[in-house]
Amino acid sequence: MRKTLLALAFSIIGILGLTGGTFAQRNIEPAIDRDPVLEQDAKHNLDVAWQAFRLKKAYKGVLMRFEETYAAYPTFSKMEEFLYLAGVSSYYLSENKGKQKVNLKLEKEKDKFAPAKLREDAAAYLALMIGKNPESRYKDEAEKILKELQASK
Repeated sequence: MRKTLLALAFSIIGILGLTGGTFAQRNIEPAIDRDPVLEQDAKHNLDVAWQAFRLKKAYKGVLMRFEETYAAYPTFSKMEEFLYLAGVSSYYLSENKGKQKVNLKLEKEKDKFAPAKLREDAAAYLALMIGKNPESRYKDEAEKILKELQASK
């Protein structure tokens, strides 16, 4: 009787030991190692960009914040939002909207803020955002703008 109980106990322990490992498998996808200092700085830039976008309608400022952040930290956890802001800001500037006007007489603004280039950049940013985040909460608005950009060609 003791041998039977002991054998039963060992078999239960063995079964639990074998199946217990299947419930605690490691994540197959490697996690992105994020730098907390860069993450905080990028978050600040995103917050400032949202304020410039919503409150000031300063679309050139949004683009400058985006470019700075994307160059320094392209793996920012909220890059989806930044790509959306950059795409919409580029689109609005191409339509001559916002409080910061483009002066095409200035050499540095002529190349960077030409309407055709802004439309091209807007399409690129929004397509990249949708490609990287197909379930994005900004997807519908981005697709709407992309359709408008394609129709205007």
